[in-house]
Amino acid sequence: MSAMTLLSLIEQSAERLTQAGVSFGHGTLNAFDEAVWLVLWRLGLPLDTDLQDVAEQAVPPEQQNACAQLIEERITSRKPAAYLTQEAWLQGVSFFIDERAIVPRSLIAEVLADGTIDAWLSDQTTRVLDLCTGNGSLAVLAALAWPEVQVTGAEISDDALAVAAINVARHELDERVTLVHSDGLSALPGPFDLILCNPPYVCQASMDALPAEFRAEPVLALAGGTDGMDFVRQLFKDAPSRMSEHAVLVLEIGNEVDHFTAAFPELEVAWLDTSAGDDQVLLITREALLNYL
Repeated sequence: MSAMTLLSLIEQSAERLTQAGVSFGHGTLNAFDEAVWLVLWRLGLPLDTDLQDVAEQAVPPEQQNACAQLIEERITSRKPAAYLTQEAWLQGVSFFIDERAIVPRSLIAEVLADGTIDAWLSDQTTRVLDLCTGNGSLAVLAALAWPEVQVTGAEISDDALAVAAINVARHELDERVTLVHSDGLSALPGPFDLILCNPPYVCQASMDALPAEFRAEPVLALAGGTDGMDFVRQLFKDAPSRMSEHAVLVLEIGNEVDHFTAAFPELEVAWLDTSAGDDQVLLITREALLNYL
C-alpha cells in the first residue's frame, strides 16, 4: 500500500459509507461530510480544517488503515459518528457525547445563536430552563448566549445528566448552570422566564421506521407515543404555573407538525424559521397557553 492524498482517502471513505447504506442526520447529512469528520478526527486534525489546504497532503499506509478501521466500525456498529468520536458540535461549540445521551442536534440551537427569539425576551429574562436537556448542549448555549442569566438543565435520565455535567464543567459554567433530575416539570417549581424544550416527539410509526443509527440512541429521548405528543400534552398543562408573567416557551417538534396541529388546533403559536424550515420549532407565550387551557 502506497501513500495517498487526504482528499483521495476521504473520497474513498465516502464511497465505502455510500456502498454500505449507512444513515446520516447526527451532525452530517451525506457520506462525504461524514467521511471528512471521521478521517480528520482519526488523523488528529481539527474538524474545521479547510480541506483545500490539506487536500494533497500525503497519508501514509498505517494512517490509511486506521481510518479504514474507523469507517468499518461506523458501518458494522451503525452507531452515529459522534458516539465513535465522543464529540459533537452545535453552532460551532464542541460537546462531549456518548451513548448515555441523544446526539445533540436541536434546531433550537439556531434560534439561540441568531437572535430569533430575542424580541420576545427582555432585561427581565434572567431564569432559563432547558427541559429534556440531554447532554446539556442547549443549557450551555443559552448560558453562552446570555451571560447574565441563570440556567437550569432538567432531565429524567440520570445517565444523560452525567453527560451534561461533563459539558457544563467543560465550558466552565458550573456557577451558572444547575442540573436537576426531573420527570417533566415535576421537580421544577420555577418560575422561569424562558423555557427551552426539545422533548421526545417521534410518533410510533416513525419510531418503527427509524434507521439503526437512531435506534442506537436512548429511546427515552425520542419516543413520544402514538402521535408523538404525549410529553407535550403534559408540558402544556404544567408549564403556565412554572412561567413568569411574560415568559415564553420555545419547543421543537421536528417533522411532527401535522400531529402537533391536530393535537392543539386552537393554540396560538409563532413558528420560527430554521435551516429545516418554518414548521419545526415554535414559540408560545404563557398567555397563549392560559387562553388555550
